Amino acid sequence: MKMQKLAEIAKTVRSKNAGVDKITFDVIFSDRALYERVKKSRVLTRDTVAKVYRISPDRISDFVEFDPASAIKFTIYRLRPSGSPGDPDIFGSQQYAPLLDIEVPADG
Repeated sequence: MKMQKLAEIAKTVRSKNAGVDKITFDVIFSDRALYERVKKSRVLTRDTVAKVYRISPDRISDFVEFDPASAIKFTIYRLRPSGSPGDPDIFGSQQYAPLLDIEVPADG
Protein backbone atom coordinates (compact mmCIF):
# COMPACT_ATOMS: atom_id res chain seq x y z
CA MET A 1 0.00 0.00 0.00
CA LYS A 2 1.37 3.41 -0.98
CA MET A 3 1.71 5.83 1.92
CA GLN A 4 2.06 9.60 2.19
CA LYS A 5 3.45 11.54 5.11
CA LEU A 6 1.12 13.90 6.90
CA ALA A 7 3.55 16.71 6.05
CA GLU A 8 2.86 16.08 2.35
CA ILE A 9 -0.92 16.35 2.54
CA ALA A 10 -1.73 18.77 5.36
CA LYS A 11 -1.79 22.49 4.59
CA THR A 12 -0.77 23.41 8.13
CA VAL A 13 0.67 21.42 11.02
CA ARG A 14 1.40 23.59 14.03
CA SER A 15 1.60 23.73 17.79
CA LYS A 16 1.34 26.65 20.15
CA ASN A 17 1.04 27.62 23.77
CA ALA A 18 -2.48 27.26 25.17
CA GLY A 19 -2.06 28.85 28.56
CA VAL A 20 0.25 28.03 31.42
CA ASP A 21 -0.28 24.26 31.41
CA LYS A 22 -1.26 23.22 27.87
CA ILE A 23 0.01 23.05 24.28
CA THR A 24 -2.48 22.91 21.44
CA PHE A 25 -1.96 21.35 18.01
CA ASP A 26 -3.70 21.97 14.68
CA VAL A 27 -3.58 19.80 11.57
CA ILE A 28 -5.45 21.67 8.84
CA PHE A 29 -6.24 20.48 5.33
CA SER A 30 -7.00 22.68 2.32
CA ASP A 31 -8.71 19.78 0.57
CA ARG A 32 -11.78 18.19 2.19
CA ALA A 33 -11.06 14.82 0.55
CA LEU A 34 -7.60 14.68 2.15
CA TYR A 35 -9.08 15.53 5.55
CA GLU A 36 -11.68 12.78 5.15
CA ARG A 37 -8.97 10.32 4.09
CA VAL A 38 -6.96 11.00 7.24
CA LYS A 39 -10.07 10.72 9.40
CA LYS A 40 -11.12 7.45 7.77
CA SER A 41 -7.64 5.94 8.07
CA ARG A 42 -7.60 6.52 11.87
CA VAL A 43 -3.87 7.32 11.78
CA LEU A 44 -4.47 10.47 13.83
CA THR A 45 -6.52 9.71 16.94
CA ARG A 46 -6.19 10.32 20.66
CA ASP A 47 -4.42 6.95 20.98
CA THR A 48 -2.05 7.48 18.06
CA VAL A 49 -1.13 10.94 19.35
CA ALA A 50 -0.33 9.40 22.74
CA LYS A 51 1.92 6.84 21.04
CA VAL A 52 3.68 9.39 18.83
CA TYR A 53 4.41 11.63 21.82
CA ARG A 54 5.05 8.72 24.20
CA ILE A 55 2.53 10.05 26.70
CA SER A 56 -0.46 8.64 28.50
CA PRO A 57 -3.78 9.34 26.73
CA ASP A 58 -4.77 11.05 30.01
CA ARG A 59 -2.40 13.91 29.13
CA ILE A 60 -4.54 14.73 26.09
CA SER A 61 -7.20 17.10 27.38
CA ASP A 62 -9.05 17.56 24.09
CA PHE A 63 -9.15 15.82 20.71
CA VAL A 64 -11.51 17.11 18.01
CA GLU A 65 -12.09 16.27 14.36
CA PHE A 66 -13.50 19.65 13.36
CA ASP A 67 -15.34 19.09 10.09
CA PRO A 68 -16.28 22.75 9.36
CA ALA A 69 -12.58 23.64 9.13
CA SER A 70 -11.29 20.32 7.75
CA ALA A 71 -9.01 20.21 10.78
CA ILE A 72 -7.94 17.88 13.54
CA LYS A 73 -7.15 19.68 16.77
CA PHE A 74 -5.87 18.40 20.08
CA THR A 75 -4.43 19.75 23.29
CA ILE A 76 -2.01 18.14 25.71
CA TYR A 77 -1.10 19.00 29.27
CA ARG A 78 2.48 20.20 29.72
CA LEU A 79 4.78 18.39 32.14
CA ARG A 80 5.57 21.71 33.83
CA PRO A 81 4.18 25.25 33.54
CA SER A 82 5.15 27.31 30.51
CA GLY A 83 8.32 29.28 31.17
CA SER A 84 9.22 27.45 34.34
CA PRO A 85 12.72 26.03 34.86
CA GLY A 86 13.17 23.01 32.62
CA ASP A 87 10.43 23.99 30.16
CA PRO A 88 12.00 23.24 26.76
CA ASP A 89 9.62 25.36 24.65
CA ILE A 90 7.92 28.32 26.33
CA PHE A 91 5.76 29.06 23.27
CA GLY A 92 4.97 25.42 22.47
CA SER A 93 5.70 26.20 18.83
CA GLN A 94 8.28 23.46 18.25
CA GLN A 95 6.22 20.48 19.41
CA TYR A 96 4.45 19.57 16.16
CA ALA A 97 7.43 17.93 14.41
CA PRO A 98 6.63 14.29 15.37
CA LEU A 99 3.30 14.61 13.54
CA LEU A 100 4.97 15.34 10.20
CA ASP A 101 6.13 11.76 9.68
CA ILE A 102 2.80 10.06 10.40
CA GLU A 103 2.04 7.89 7.39
CA VAL A 104 -1.38 8.01 5.77
CA PRO A 105 -2.59 5.41 3.25
CA ALA A 106 -2.60 7.08 -0.17
CA ASP A 107 -5.68 5.20 -1.33
CA GLY A 108 -7.77 5.96 1.75
